[in-house]
Amino acid sequence: MNFFTFDIRKVFAGVLLVVLPLLAINMQKNSEEELWFTKPFSWSAGLIQNGFHGFSSGVRGTTSMYLNLIDVKVRNKQLEEDLARLRAELGSVTELKLENQRLNELLGFKQASAHKLIAAKIVGRDLLPDHHTLTIDRGTEDGIKKNMAVITTGGVVGYIFRTESQSSQILLLTDRYAAIDSIIQRSRARGVIEGHTRELARLSHLKRSDDVKEGDLVVTSGLFRIFPKGFTLGTVTSVERSQYGLSQKVEVAPAVDLSNLEEVFVITETHDPPTPEEAPIPDAPSQKEPKKASTQ
Repeated sequence: MNFFTFDIRKVFAGVLLVVLPLLAINMQKNSEEELWFTKPFSWSAGLIQNGFHGFSSGVRGTTSMYLNLIDVKVRNKQLEEDLARLRAELGSVTELKLENQRLNELLGFKQASAHKLIAAKIVGRDLLPDHHTLTIDRGTEDGIKKNMAVITTGGVVGYIFRTESQSSQILLLTDRYAAIDSIIQRSRARGVIEGHTRELARLSHLKRSDDVKEGDLVVTSGLFRIFPKGFTLGTVTSVERSQYGLSQKVEVAPAVDLSNLEEVFVITETHDPPTPEEAPIPDAPSQKEPKKASTQ
């Protein structure tokens, strides 16, 4: 039998389903006590309302949580970008602080020095294994000349061996072609600092009888007025005397960490007094003839 065919009983049943709840609600409003035949309808309605409320609350909670998660994700990304920016700024500020400290130290050193100095920045390094050189941002336009001494607050770096108009190259004291006249500060034994490896130099031209010990400080002799006298070159790390040789092998660790330099000084003019080797020999006094007595 088709359900959708017209049937008076179905119409009557449908009307009752609609009318009875309305009558029950109306009667309940006029009566303080709930009628017995309205309880099933109230219970069904309450069950449906509770279910709908729970479902809608769940949907609202899930939607709210999803939106909150999206907002948290966006906020987290923004915080990560802010953190990266602040770290970069902190690194820049730290670098500026360290540079300012170095420059203040160099400025104090320059002001306290009796020699004429030009400050320069390291702008390049020689990558060839056979040479140990540095390039600075000062050249002939700044008064830099070949063979000028290069120092820093810790001691000797090397000397200028090539110049351009706006840059120059420093031959480090550890380069195998470098040679700097020096003395042992304690015993006054004289030798020549020559490059040996990237980390060590060698003190050569020492006699076997010269008093040299590990830990001795090696300084510049001041000869030829290129390096100021008494500037630190390094510390003796090993002394080797052969059984029959006339000399001894002495290795020296540079006083300056040559691999981490950023700023240096070029000595354009020294004010050390001349050494006895450089002192000019005075001319012999000229013999003047005695004046003849005049006759009247």
